[in-house]
Amino acid sequence: MGRKIKYIVRLSSDERKMLFELIKKGRANKEKLNRARILLKADCGEEGENWEDDKIAESLYVSTKTVFNTRQSLVEEGLDKTLDRIQIQKKRNRIVQGEEEAYLVALACGDPPKGHCRWTLRLLSAKMVELEYVDSISYETVRDALKKTNLSLGKKRNGASLHE
Repeated sequence: MGRKIKYIVRLSSDERKMLFELIKKGRANKEKLNRARILLKADCGEEGENWEDDKIAESLYVSTKTVFNTRQSLVEEGLDKTLDRIQIQKKRNRIVQGEEEAYLVALACGDPPKGHCRWTLRLLSAKMVELEYVDSISYETVRDALKKTNLSLGKKRNGASLHE
């Protein structure tokens, strides 16, 4: 029982030949080789195998989402861009950098607030806002900043905890 496929893969003989050569040489990275195999299995042209996404995913040990994305990329961007697909990572502006990072590390290395035996990420984020080092900051951002500096609130150094 087949599902309706939104992105139809139809490869020319030359495209199929090129994909087979690419796989045969095996010199491309594994993602590129997987995309080539996916396209060959998904091809519903005269020479194609016309496999369903579930079967392709199972046979190539990839997710059905990968198969779907490869089909979509071929239809929307073309063969070359599909094979040489580069994952675009969003570059985020860091909230804690430079001076703010130094304040955060100094806080984390200092004595915790009264009533607490150690700093927590939430306590540190609240204190950074209270001292007006930043307007707002999440505890996850504090965690990322401390991780970047290799500073851990629970890590022991030379047999002693950070706050002993």
